[in-house]
Amino acid sequence: MAKMQKAIIYKGPGKFAYEERPIPEIKDKNDVKIKSYGCSICGTDVNIFATPQRHPCKPDIIFGHEFCGEVVEVGENVTSVKPGDKVVIDPHGPCGECENCLAGLPEACKNIISRGVFADGGLTEYVVLPKQFCYKVAPETKPEFMGVAEPLAGCGCALEKLNVHVGDTAAVLGAGPIGLMFIALLKANGCRKIIVSEPIEHRRKLALEVGATRVVNPEEEDLVAIVKEETDGLGADVAVEAVAAMLVDCIYLVRPHGKILQFGHDELTHPEFPVAELLKNEIEVYGGYLGKYYMRKVAQIIESGILPLDKIVTDVIPASRYQEALDLAASKQCGKVFVAIDF
Repeated sequence: MAKMQKAIIYKGPGKFAYEERPIPEIKDKNDVKIKSYGCSICGTDVNIFATPQRHPCKPDIIFGHEFCGEVVEVGENVTSVKPGDKVVIDPHGPCGECENCLAGLPEACKNIISRGVFADGGLTEYVVLPKQFCYKVAPETKPEFMGVAEPLAGCGCALEKLNVHVGDTAAVLGAGPIGLMFIALLKANGCRKIIVSEPIEHRRKLALEVGATRVVNPEEEDLVAIVKEETDGLGADVAVEAVAAMLVDCIYLVRPHGKILQFGHDELTHPEFPVAELLKNEIEVYGGYLGKYYMRKVAQIIESGILPLDKIVTDVIPASRYQEALDLAASKQCGKVFVAIDF
């Protein structure tokens, strides 16, 4: 009989359960078995548990996609990591063999199965993954910082599309965990002004701590006027949408030939779009989703300490109190929440 482990199982919108599941074993020569340290809570997780549901998820899987851990065993062909190594995980690892992968589009892999959303994830004790999902980090790296690897890879890869330069100005809509990561990355890239729109006071304070030069309460202040004021009437060089439903607002925040990144994700959002403004000002609009070829770089970014991850990750909560962690993330009175395995 297989040995069992405790896991958090997704049971449908608004529901999860603690259940026993078999401890997985290595079956392929390219497999890696890790002991899970834990998993960060993503905005997608909050949307999955929302009622009505705002993002799909397969029922009865082990939940959690932003996970990390320590290697305990490897298949005979694995040389990239060894037992004892700390690793961050790409839960959307590509197959490497389909037409899109071979065309250099791993983020569009036809066989991608997101671990922790549509297949078993990391809110358990042990996980077995293909070696290409695992990226080594320095042994002194804290688990709660390792847990931001997946979203940070998406942010970093997406931001490269904007080709931000030293001295640029930026507007960021939203100062949740994703917005905070973009603020920190924009500062690290040399932006001289970063104007952040966020209605929640706690998050505005966090935005200032990680690099914002001015924060705006859009419920009480005129965001467009403030961005114009901060940029000598021109508009920002770039705007980052990190909410989900505010792409239209970004059109009025950037200068002619400015660039917009839509990163906020909501399956139910279908905004009307001012096409004339887009055309007349020749604005470039980009979408960002997964981190293409970025996990190795993000591991190095986390190791370097260049980003204030200690301010972005605000709470560490044990998995035995998972509902508390979900409620905190949904309350928006926090930064990133890391759920530590304590089974």
